[in-house]
Amino acid sequence: MLSSKYDWQIKANHAKPKQIEDLASQLGISQLIAQLLINRGYDNSDKIRHFLSPDTSDLYDPFLLHDMDKAVERIQMAVSEGEKITIYGDYDADGLTSTSIMYETLQEIGANVNYYIPNRFDDGYGPNIDAYRKIISDGTTLIVTVDNGVSGFDAIEEANKLGCDVVITDHHELPKKLPNAYAIVHADLSPDYPFKHLSGAGIAFKVATALNDEIPQEKIDLAAIGTVADLVSMTGENRAIVQFGLNVIHLTERPGLKSLIKHAKLKLPKISEEDIGFKIAPSLNALGRMGDASSGVELLTTNDEVQADKLAKITEKKNEQRKELVAQIAVEAEQQAETPENLKRKILIIAGKAWQTGVLGIVASRISDKYHKPTVVLGIDETTGVAKGSGRSIAGFDLFKALDRSRDQMVAFGGHEMAVGLTISLDKIKEVSNNIEQVATEEKLDINHKPILIIDYEVNADDINDHLYEDLSVLSPFGVDNPKPEFAIKPNNLSSISAIGADKFHLKFEILGYHSKIGAIDFGVGSELREIQKLSNNLKVAGTLGKNEFRGRTNLQIMVDDLKVDGCVVIDQRTNKLVQQMFKQPGEYVFFNEKLKNKLTGYLNDESTAILANQIDSKNPHKKIIIVDCPKNIDDFKTLINKIDAHEIVLYLYKPQQLRSFGMPKREQYAKLFKFVNVHQNVKLNQHLKEMCKDLKIDQTSLVFMIKVFDELGFVTIQDGIMNKVDNPNKHPLSSASTYKQREQEIELENQLISLNQNALINLIQEMQNKQ
Repeated sequence: MLSSKYDWQIKANHAKPKQIEDLASQLGISQLIAQLLINRGYDNSDKIRHFLSPDTSDLYDPFLLHDMDKAVERIQMAVSEGEKITIYGDYDADGLTSTSIMYETLQEIGANVNYYIPNRFDDGYGPNIDAYRKIISDGTTLIVTVDNGVSGFDAIEEANKLGCDVVITDHHELPKKLPNAYAIVHADLSPDYPFKHLSGAGIAFKVATALNDEIPQEKIDLAAIGTVADLVSMTGENRAIVQFGLNVIHLTERPGLKSLIKHAKLKLPKISEEDIGFKIAPSLNALGRMGDASSGVELLTTNDEVQADKLAKITEKKNEQRKELVAQIAVEAEQQAETPENLKRKILIIAGKAWQTGVLGIVASRISDKYHKPTVVLGIDETTGVAKGSGRSIAGFDLFKALDRSRDQMVAFGGHEMAVGLTISLDKIKEVSNNIEQVATEEKLDINHKPILIIDYEVNADDINDHLYEDLSVLSPFGVDNPKPEFAIKPNNLSSISAIGADKFHLKFEILGYHSKIGAIDFGVGSELREIQKLSNNLKVAGTLGKNEFRGRTNLQIMVDDLKVDGCVVIDQRTNKLVQQMFKQPGEYVFFNEKLKNKLTGYLNDESTAILANQIDSKNPHKKIIIVDCPKNIDDFKTLINKIDAHEIVLYLYKPQQLRSFGMPKREQYAKLFKFVNVHQNVKLNQHLKEMCKDLKIDQTSLVFMIKVFDELGFVTIQDGIMNKVDNPNKHPLSSASTYKQREQEIELENQLISLNQNALINLIQEMQNKQ
């Protein structure tokens, strides 16, 4: 049966009703938004106003940052002396936007400046000694790093020896030993700086502000892109940078950004932080993943519209190639993950020949998410005898710490708790793999423990509407530490479930309420199509609310994060024919008819049992109940359902003859039969029944029933199969006969259990369960 990916936990509500009501009234926001904000720590009107409406006061004084004065002084001196300055950047979106901000700023103040974007494959991340030597040999006397530098002790020592100063602007985790740079601009070294979570582009923007002695509003668009791309905290100053940056992007005149937006099939001015995160940033990141990323800086800084469009096309093409490469490697990596040996392991180290190392972090993330195991994915270079790659962890396991024990067995290694990069000799892979598996065992890593999904709010499907969407929009921009609110949605049903995408890898469906429906998309679960269709009446949906634009129409859409079976699952397998194969599935088979039970019990395997409906124990929970046949009336069925405590109910509801197609005989048919018995004596039913049906124009099933009613009411006698009339019988209503009542009940039962469509039947049973 379908299992949820996450352990759903409803976020504790710390808000009191009066507090919610008062804040909503004071601030002109909905009570739902007030509750969400209180639960996120914004518990008074000042905090909420500040959060919802950041202003320039949130862009703090750049000179509060460590060494900012020294950095500005050295850069200004280089400009005035005509020194050659090289900006040493990084190959990801944060690094490219950081470089672009610094490059434009230094150009504008008259610097003799160029930039160097290290190649992921040749130079690696951060300061590279050989790259520094080349830069310095070309005449550079000042290197300004952006989005890197604090880990470059050796390269910076070399630069110092060669007479080149280095100004570091970085935001990455500080090493134990800092490099001997001329200046290090870093928030974590700045006790007086109010915000510690700036991106590389954010730090570069602060340097630009300091050099300009004012906020360079025309560059905050690039700072916003870098901030969103690097997944830093979307609170405080970052929230202000992104909100102001989006406003600038909406009116952008940057040729490169406009072309990038166009080729990503986005439309100005409707650009959101999600568009940056899912469209713009991945395109920029693809440049570094696939090769030389230098064109990314040219794209972002050029004023030539023709060149911008050309570069944007190249960027988007690289991104498409990146997607294809990720998909291809992911398939091969999944095959390795599912080998018998790897299925037993708690941590995966997967390696493939000639896998493009630039995309292995994405692949590792996919494998880790799918199998809920820390995963390292390596690309093997047989010419050098080494493998290089990336690792991604799961919540609660420090992958960096675990691999750090094997640092001596690796050529290069770095990272943090959730993500690592490493280079390792091929002959050391098995040893490191065994070492890290031992760490997982020692730390009792439980890969079966589901990651937690925090639910902000539980709603019914009918609660999802445009008003809710507009309410939620005041919380944007969303990101780390300010996620989109997560809703647990209880639908009436899921419908129109289908697999989409070239490889049918994703699902789309509609969430039905009693009065509404909303589209939904669930990525990566296409293989679960049949199971989800089967359980469509029993699923809760966890997801976030967004909008989807298709063919000029914009509709609300749920981005699904998880599906969970809600309550007892009812599976409709109604039949009018029982075969031996139907009794192979393990479970408890419930019968209403004792003769049928005795006849079919021999079909059951050792894992199954058979029991009569009136003998089932209501106190014992059952994993799976299979209701084999139909009862005589609906009340008996309700009694059974009320007694069952099961995870799953399978309905065969076998009934060999269905009376609803015949209905109840009409009064004139009874009159015909009455006349017949008055003029015919000693009727041998086994000989003359078919002839009677023909003469009376009554089907045999109905005629047999009518004769039984007459017999029960004393209108006829039947002895040894011979029927005769009774002279002057007592008068009784036909409906007083128990045979008559039983048929009425059976037809009512069939109308409720046999003739209903699947959804209606399942809803009926769920209603019966809810009335317990």
